[in-house]
Amino acid sequence: MNAAAFPDREKIAEKLATHGEAEQPFLLLLMENPSQDESLLAGLDLHLARAAEGKFLNSLKLERLGEWLGNTAPARLQMRLMEAARSSQHAAHQAFRAGLTRSGGLERAFPKV
Repeated sequence: MNAAAFPDREKIAEKLATHGEAEQPFLLLLMENPSQDESLLAGLDLHLARAAEGKFLNSLKLERLGEWLGNTAPARLQMRLMEAARSSQHAAHQAFRAGLTRSGGLERAFPKV
């Protein structure tokens, strides 16, 4: 098994869905390793898809997740996080995008000259 494929996207999506104090160290560790970027983004896509399909949309939780990721993710991930947030017009993606934008992570990663 390829080390870059561990953990799988389902596990990451579960961690993003619960996103509490206990899950943050796991996600931080995942973001430290550039070879895990694809797994992280696949898990984020799965989490946003599940949120979009759910009967109840917790937009505040999605906004907080977007804000936390925007504040903690390294610069190399900021553009890809925004691409994931803009990949759909569904309210789940819009809520995530609102938090991500509020964090200012993209502006820190790519400052205007």
